[in-house]
Formats: sequence, structure tokens, C-alpha cells
Amino acid sequence: MTFSIHGLAVARGIAIGRAVLVASSRVDVAHYFIEPDQVKVELSRLLKAREAVQTELKTLHDNLPKEAPPELAAILEVHIMLLEDEMLADGVSSWVTDRLYNAEWALTSQLDVVARQFDEMDDPYLRERKGDLEQVVERMLRHIKGNPHVMPGPSSKKSATRQQDLQLGDEMDVPLVLVAHDLSPADMLQFKQSVFAGFVTDVGGKTSHTAIVARSLDIPAVVGARTASQLVRQDDWIIIDGDAGVVIVNPSPIILAEYGFKQRQAQVERERLSRLRHTPAVTLDGQRVDLLANIEMPEDSPAALDVGAVGVGLFRSEFLFMGREGVLPDEEEQYEAYKRAVEGMKGLPVTIRTVDIGADKPLDRTIKDETHLNPALGLRAIRWSLADPAMFLTQLRAILRAAAHGQVHLLIPMLAHAREIQQTLALLEKARKQLDARGVAFGPVRVGAMIEVPAAALSVKMFLRYFDFLSIGTNDLIQYTLAIDRADELVAHLYDPLHPAVLRLVADTIAECRAQGKGVSVCGEMAGDPALTRLLLGLGLRSFSMHPTQILAVKQEVIRADASRLAAWAQEVLASDEPAELMGL
Repeated sequence: MTFSIHGLAVARGIAIGRAVLVASSRVDVAHYFIEPDQVKVELSRLLKAREAVQTELKTLHDNLPKEAPPELAAILEVHIMLLEDEMLADGVSSWVTDRLYNAEWALTSQLDVVARQFDEMDDPYLRERKGDLEQVVERMLRHIKGNPHVMPGPSSKKSATRQQDLQLGDEMDVPLVLVAHDLSPADMLQFKQSVFAGFVTDVGGKTSHTAIVARSLDIPAVVGARTASQLVRQDDWIIIDGDAGVVIVNPSPIILAEYGFKQRQAQVERERLSRLRHTPAVTLDGQRVDLLANIEMPEDSPAALDVGAVGVGLFRSEFLFMGREGVLPDEEEQYEAYKRAVEGMKGLPVTIRTVDIGADKPLDRTIKDETHLNPALGLRAIRWSLADPAMFLTQLRAILRAAAHGQVHLLIPMLAHAREIQQTLALLEKARKQLDARGVAFGPVRVGAMIEVPAAALSVKMFLRYFDFLSIGTNDLIQYTLAIDRADELVAHLYDPLHPAVLRLVADTIAECRAQGKGVSVCGEMAGDPALTRLLLGLGLRSFSMHPTQILAVKQEVIRADASRLAAWAQEVLASDEPAELMGL
């Protein structure tokens, strides 16, 4: 049966493939792809877990006290039978050998398949045996999880079938789409260069970091789909419309053909945009606009150069710190990463933001801190860094050393107070002195601050007394100005980059920087939205920083615009109670 699920469109494009459910078991397990040479290892893990549970159940059965109810022995016998069932064992093995799933993922995937068969049984007693099956699988999972396992990178296996050519009867080389309750940024990074063509999550907002990473991977995505992970079944045909925020489950042949056509159209548009790669970003009235790239890892530098970025406007250094189970990268590891990013940009400037941990970017996704009721307002970003000066000094030294290899700008996130600014600059000077004392080479850096909270935007004159440039982080600025959790799908509809208050803060920051001759850029999601490019140009912005996949679309808007004529129109939008309506959005 065909049905649709509506959510929030966060990454444009259309993905077609079969559903892969993550975390379908009640037990929280790891999901990752293995390499072909690891198949035997994973099968061995499964076999050992199965044998362990088998021994455990038989021991319990044989040692039941005489006074135990007979039903208990019968239940244990059922569990043993389920454990020995070929459908479970053979099915799990096929997930490992054919799909290259890790043992835990294979086990939960086969649980879904077999459990569905129990649900379809007419006999109530047999239907209830699904609970027994889940208990058996959970026993196996507990045994498997007793063996620590380092999560490897995803498989580089690619589908040979183009999505727009897919037919409902296709079984081989069908792309996969990921369906999950939620995915952390660290999870998303595991899916770079994977077989996933797109993803759907139950929760999340348009500017959650999960959504941002999805856009960085350039794969269609819908978040905030509420019950998608419950309604979609393993291997269902899925169409993800990342433009409309719609997920179509088990589409008819006609619908599938229609979306295949839309994919071909989108491919033509991408090819047309690619011709702008070497075209300078200059407006019709001759004003140069800097289009910079946001990156998460040093390996992202080539993608920035490929689309003609004139530098890196935001290197999110926190991705070096995440998913490490509390073991932070040392100075050498950080230095090598920053150095690779700088050298990868071949002389173009690289802006490195100091670690921005907290809120929807926890340091370790396996650790849940329940003591902070609102992490977005807690110890995050520069507050976290200043609370641990030794860690902060380590990062500052690594960045200064990388500056010896090229142009480096240092960007400080979430500043609000003069004393925070003074502490930060004092620690930066201390880091320089420490490197001098060690006789280690380092280079000069321009120092900038992010304008992310209303307090900073309203104190911009004070900020400009201390810093060489400012970068407006519109994602956080919007959520703090409007009191909206950007990761909460329940209030996502209130997240509005065109709210008059938000626009006023952005406009005033740009105007003050231009008046003082200081550099200013926007590095939030507003910068990468082509619908907002003309407005930002009209407000005086000449530096945009976004993910590489967004640069060419924004460049197209820039070269078609007459910036001098946009200024008066931008002031009209700024004065409007409903700017979106005035802009036709």
C-alpha cells in the first residue's frame, strides 16, 4: 500500500531506494558497514553469541527447581527452539554476507523480518511468540556487546543502478535509504561515501547539525517525520523528496517513474551549474563577492576547491573531538589535521573555529548528561573551552603552528561578555609564549568572533574593538533570538530566518563592520540559501560561507544581481512586518 509521511525538507534532491531501519530493536546497538574481509569475524561473533545463549538457556532449563511452574520450562524450550530456528540463523548470516552489516545490525534487521511474520499469524498464541523472539535476540545482543568493538568507517560499496532507472521489481544493486529515529552528527559522518542515497529521521529541525551534515553530504534528507521509523518496514521501497519534505512509501510504478523524471531534471540543473565553477563571483555592477566553504574535516578541502571556493570560512574543529569516548585529540593530532586543511586549500585562507561542543553536538554520543536541563544555554562553545584552559591552550597552540603553513584565521564561537573576550585573547597570547619557549615555529593569525547570540549582535561596537573580523552564525542567532530549539521538530515551524528581529540584528552587524572597515561574513545556513542571496547582498554582505555543495547555486544568484539596486529594496524588506511575504517566499 502506498502512503506518504510529511516532515521537514532539509537537504534538496530526490532519493529512491529500499529502506534500512536503524535501531529497530529495543536494545541500543551500533550500526555500521563492515569490509568484505571482516565477514568471517562478524559471523564468528554471531555464532559465539548464539552458542553462549544456547548454553545459558539449557543450563537454566536443566537446573530449574522442582517447585518451578511447568510453564517456565515450556517458555525456555520455546526460546531454545527459536534460537535454533534456521530462518533466524540463515537470515542473519545473509545480512552480514550480502549487505555487509555488522553482527548487531544484522541481528536486529532479521528480527524485524521474522517478527513481521509473527504479526501476520492468525493464532493469537503464535502471534504472542514475537515477544519471546525479541527476548532471545536481546540475549544475543547483550553477549555480542560484551565484546568491545571499534566502529570502522562505512563501506565504499556503490550501487551500479542509477536511481532514476529503478523499477519496482529490481532486487540487485538497489540503493539504500536510511530510516531512523534520530542520527547524531558523528553518526552522519560515518555515512560519508556509503551506499546510502538519503535518510529520514523522526526528529530534528532544519538547522539541527544532523540536517547540516546531511546537506554537507549532498544527499536528500527529511527530518521531523515523527513516526517514520515505526511506519516504514525493512526493505520497503522509499522515495525521499528533499525539496517538498515528503517521504513516499511503497510507491506505485507511475509515481516511481515520475520521480525518476524529476531526478533526471535535477541532474541537468547540476550539470548546468557546474559550468560556473571557474566564473568569478562578481555582481552585474562589478562588486566582488567572496564565496567561502564550510568544512568539517581536512579531507573536505578538495571539494571546496572543486567548486571554486576562495577559501574556508568555517572549519568546524569540533568534529575532531567527537565520538572519541572522552579521549581528546592531543596537540600533534590537531596540528596535523589543521595543517592538512591549510595545505589542502593551496594558499587560500582557512578560518578555523575553536571547538564548539555542546547542545546538539555532544562530545560523546554514548554519554548522556541529564544534569543540564537546557544544554543550548549551558556550558558550550567558548564557555567550555574557558572552563578547561589546558585543553583550550592545546588547541590554540595547534592552530598557531598550522598558521606557519598558510593563511589562518582564528574564529571564537558564542562570545557574549567582554571578560570572555579578554580571557580568550590572554590565553591566545599565552599559547604564543609557550610555543616561543619550546622553540616551535608558528604563524600569524587574524582573530575573529562569531556573532551568535543577541547580546553579541547588540554589542558589536565593543566586539570590533577587539577583533579583526566578525562572522555571523545565523543558525544559533535565530534560535536564541526567537527562543526556539532548532533541533525540536515540534517548534520547527517557528524557526524563521526572515523574522524582522533576526534581519535587524544581521543588518546592523553588517553595517557596523562596513562602517569600521572590518571584514564580516555569514557562515550560517542563511548564507547557503539562494533565496536569501539577493537580500544579503542588498544589506551589504560581500562574504558568504557555506557548504561546498551550495556554492554554485549561490554564485548563480550573485552574478545575476545588481547589488547597487538591491540596497533600497533590502531596506524595504527590513522595514516590513512580514519580510517573507514581500520577498514572495
